[in-house]
Amino acid sequence: MADKYSGEFYCVKCKDKRTTEGDVVVSENGRRMAKAVCPECGTKLNRILGKA
Repeated sequence: MADKYSGEFYCVKCKDKRTTEGDVVVSENGRRMAKAVCPECGTKLNRILGKA
């Protein structure tokens, strides 16, 4: 079961903060990241949450 993160992401294409919901994944170096898609332009969004 994948965890969900709901909050603000920064979109580099729109250059603005977007509030959306994304999946939490753990990267190779042990960091937790939330991945989502921008609701305005469709760009992939990432937010680093901290160590797992």
